[in-house]
Parts: sequence; structure tokens; C-alpha cells
Amino acid sequence: MRTRGAILLANIITGLTLGYTVANIGFGDYTELNRMFTFQDLRMLLSFAGAVVIIVCAFALLRVRRTPGRIHGGVIPGAVMFGTGWAISGGCPAIPIVQVASGYLPALITIVGVTVGIRLCRWANARYFHLDRGSCGL
Repeated sequence: MRTRGAILLANIITGLTLGYTVANIGFGDYTELNRMFTFQDLRMLLSFAGAVVIIVCAFALLRVRRTPGRIHGGVIPGAVMFGTGWAISGGCPAIPIVQVASGYLPALITIVGVTVGIRLCRWANARYFHLDRGSCGL
């Protein structure tokens, strides 16, 4: 039987395991990420590519079906901003949490930036763009 407590405990254990793994392979280290983005060290890039291959295989085995998404005018600029922010800050939105947990407190600035960016995006979309939020849930 699945209770709220059991699901919460499973989520906590999974999150801690993921955070530990991400920190140990270097995804929480700005220098490592910079070396990946500048193609100085392909280890991280190959780790990321390997993870993508594994999840594609798992989805195929589990027969996970994805509903086709719509591409709208905000996808390309959003992807560029996301990638640029990742390269500058040294992590996607989840990595600063790993960095803070690892003792790297300047990552708090990144967390604040992500929060402000999300709020600005919601405001700008509601006021000016009116883009379909699709599965992203702006």
C-alpha cells in the first residue's frame, strides 16, 4: 500500500541519492562544467550523453508514450537563455541546490536569479507574449 509517508520517504531517498551522484560526478562543480562547455574535457559531456541514452532505453522498455509538444515562438529564445544561464552560473536550476548542499554558498545567488527569472517570465508572458505554456507550465 502506498501511503503519503512512504512516497515522501522514497522521494527523499531518491533525491539524496541523485544529489550525491550529481555532486560526485562533478555536475555541481563550476570548473568541471566550464571544462565541459568549452570542450576541454569530454568526460562530463559523455556522462551526460550516457545518461540520456540510458533514459531513452528505459523509456522504450517501459513503453512510456509522450504526447507531441508544440513548438512556439518562445522555445528557441528560452532554450538559448537556459543554456546561457547554465554556462554562466555553472548549473541548470537543480545544480545550485546541490552546490549549496555541498557548501558552495555563492550558488544562493543563482537560486535567487532562477526564482526572479521565473517570476519575470510569468509576468512578461501574461502581459506581452501570451504564449501557450504547454507542458512547461510557465
